[in-house]
Formats: sequence, C-alpha cells, structure tokens
Amino acid sequence: MLRVTKLLIASAAMIEAGAVSAPAAFYSLPRTLKARAERVAYDLPVLPPMAHTRFCLQYPADCEIRGSFRHRNLSLTQARWNELVEVNRQVNHSIVPQRNLGGVMTEEWLLSPRAGDCNDYAVTKRHELLARGWPSRALILSEVVTSWGEHHIILVVRVKEGDFVLDSLVRDIRAVALARYRWVRAQSPDNPRFWSTVSISTAAAAIPAPTESRAIPLQLRHRAALALRNSETDDRRGADTNGRAEHTAVAESEQQE
Repeated sequence: MLRVTKLLIASAAMIEAGAVSAPAAFYSLPRTLKARAERVAYDLPVLPPMAHTRFCLQYPADCEIRGSFRHRNLSLTQARWNELVEVNRQVNHSIVPQRNLGGVMTEEWLLSPRAGDCNDYAVTKRHELLARGWPSRALILSEVVTSWGEHHIILVVRVKEGDFVLDSLVRDIRAVALARYRWVRAQSPDNPRFWSTVSISTAAAAIPAPTESRAIPLQLRHRAALALRNSETDDRRGADTNGRAEHTAVAESEQQE
C-alpha cells in the first residue's frame, strides 16, 4: 500500500513539474457535448457605431477584409482553441477596467490601452487574432445589452463547430448559447466596415465544453493525499500524529490553490 502511495505522489509531482506531457493551453478541447447550438444570424444592414467608424479611420488595417473566402467554415482545431484562450486571457489581464463617463460622443475604441472599457478589450482581442492569421470573417465585433440594461461590446468567433463569445466581463470563453444577452447589431462577416442587425438561430450541433487542463493533476494529487491517509491509518494506527499533520497540510494547500 505504501509503495502504491509513493507512486501516486511521484506521478502527481511529475505532472505538476511538467514531466508528463500536457496541453500547452490553459484549457483543452474535451469530449463534445450534444446540445442545441445557437448561432448569430446577420439580418438587415444598419449603421455601425460612430466609435467604430472613427476606429476604422485610426486603424484602417483592422477594418480590411482578411483571409480567403474559399473555406468559409473554419474548423476549431486544438491549436486555434489554444490561441483563443491565450488571447482572451492575456487581453483581459492587460487592460485595467475603466468606464467611459463621457457618453457616446466621446467614446474611443483603442488598441491595447493601459486602461479601457469593453470595446477596447474586444477590438484588442480581434487585432491580436488577426495578427495570428485568423480571417476577418471569423472575428465579429458585436453590440449587446446586458441583463442590467447596459450596452456592451463583445467579440464573437465563428467556426465550424459553433459561435463563441470572448467577453471582458467573463473569464472563460463561452458558446453563444451561454451568453444571455440581448443582441443589437454586429459586423458583417463579408466586410468588417459594415454592420447589420442580428438574431439568434438554433440548430442541432456539438458544442465543446472547455475544461481546465490543471484538473487532471489536481485530481491526481487529491487521490495521492487520500491514499497517503489510508496507508498511514493501516500501518501506524494510533501513532500517526505526524502523518495526520502532513495530510492536513496537503489539504490546506489544495484549498489555497
């Protein structure tokens, strides 16, 4: 029993140290869950936000059509998912939240500001993904209304497997089905300078439900700690105060993480 315990602890330590190969991303593509996937449908042409028009004058390259239209259905490979997670997390961490108190007329959409509001997060994420080779048709700036009535800009990523939301208000990437917003308007996939009204259409599809890659080593370490407690109970009944203290320290460490 003690030998098995040591093997479990050693395996957990190897995974934690990177000796066992694991996905390089913060999240990995898991087993797909059968669900009803909601997609954004682009309806009638509408005027773009005034701030986006000014944005295109300041950053014209970000408003150009990028990528070929031969392959419209971009597949969500592991590498592309890793890029989405990395860019979403980096941008959310790099910009300090700051509300625009001047209203629509003073609103500016800026790339990588030190501090900014939702639109700065969204255009920066789109800019970073364009720089990594993503086509413009897959990266759609969208205006929504939150449950508390505030207008909000998000980035919708369109791939073959479904539409996903990169949001400054939420840490993780979500399927459109999980983003409970009222949709107002969005960029046209055909031309980033044009916008249209939008609606949500529903179709049967498989939605990936991301799971954190650290879940495996954490689970293994819990198993190792449990085996350690059981082996010490069997081998040293009544005289294992040091062993109990060690197990308590392991549990406290897990809670802190």
